[in-house]
Amino acid sequence: MTDARAIETLMSAARPQAVGALLRYFRDLDRAEEAFQEACLRALKNWPKNGAPRDPAAWLIFVGRNVGIDAVRRDKRLVALPDEPALSDLDDVETPLAERLDGADYRDDILRLLFVCSDPSLPAEHQVALALRIVSGLTVPQIARAFLVSEAAMEQRITRAKAKIAASGRQFETPDAIARSSRVGAVAAMIYLVFNEGYSSRPEAGQAATVLCEEAIRLGRLLLRIFPTEPEIMGLLALILLQNSRIAARIDAAGEIILLDDQDRTRWNAKMIGEGLALVDKAFRHRQPGSYQIQAAIAALHARAKTAAETDWTEIELLYRMLERIEPSPVVTLNRAVAVAKVQGAQAALDLIEPLGDRLSGYFNYHGLRGGLLLELERCREAREAFDRAIALARNPAEAAHIRRHLDRMQAKTH
Repeated sequence: MTDARAIETLMSAARPQAVGALLRYFRDLDRAEEAFQEACLRALKNWPKNGAPRDPAAWLIFVGRNVGIDAVRRDKRLVALPDEPALSDLDDVETPLAERLDGADYRDDILRLLFVCSDPSLPAEHQVALALRIVSGLTVPQIARAFLVSEAAMEQRITRAKAKIAASGRQFETPDAIARSSRVGAVAAMIYLVFNEGYSSRPEAGQAATVLCEEAIRLGRLLLRIFPTEPEIMGLLALILLQNSRIAARIDAAGEIILLDDQDRTRWNAKMIGEGLALVDKAFRHRQPGSYQIQAAIAALHARAKTAAETDWTEIELLYRMLERIEPSPVVTLNRAVAVAKVQGAQAALDLIEPLGDRLSGYFNYHGLRGGLLLELERCREAREAFDRAIALARNPAEAAHIRRHLDRMQAKTH
């Protein structure tokens, strides 16, 4: 027997491989996704009774290919299938198919799928949203939250992106070296958003969240193998490794968030930290600093500090200034404010974030940080209002509980 949560985790992990292979077979993104979904429905019926197969991705590809072929044959209006030899070159058995996943086909399938989703005719935000939906299988609400937009707007964005790709006729092309280089930024952004979705998931998400983080790291490694001299890809992989190294120390036994300063650093993954630090150093030797490299350098400063008191907040604040110049964003400024508070005090940080109120009015972290700064300045009434707003915007119980601890601390100070 295999429970529903375990099956969902297996299918989520297998999705990029399976959809990528099915795209190669059918040369049609919608057809590949539909075949994968049908294969998942059959897995939900079969696996609880018979147990999951040795290689879930191979099973889903095999079943998805067969149901897809049947669907195409039923619908005469669709484009013809590839030549029969292209469909017949795989034995109708699971083991050879599983072995093939570890070879060149596996690598090329994943990259083709990534590049299809990052078609240059699409706006960058559409490329990333589509890849999150197709490659990683995130839901529309999850993607909308990552982009800070409404679900309806995100649904429309993804639908339009798929329609534009279908109309372009480029669904099966493998991009050349120049095209790959031009699209790598969108692919990197997609990978980082996949990681963030897993890293910021609520504690009860459990293994499903871990799978997203591991998938992002796997895709980051794959992208670096294709672009081994690209410092921004080194920075991306370093960043997600250094952040993921702290994942075991982020949540306590009660499922509540543990802030970075309060984490047990002996629980950080030393192997991941070592790999991440090496990548940061290697990337900066290229002297082409970019957004991911700077963020990785900030994470590296936290990783190198043996205690919270040893954190070099002055250097972190300088790195955030550099990041603001390269990639201006209210969220970047909000993060810099945390470092400013450590170096210059709460009032300086509050002065920095107050102009961001309109643009970040729906952002949990803005109100949480603002409330904390106001509390430090003993402006308790304003702090309570900010904390109440943060609780209303909390994405999960752990975030809400974290803010309530601030309220409890404030209550204790006023009595």
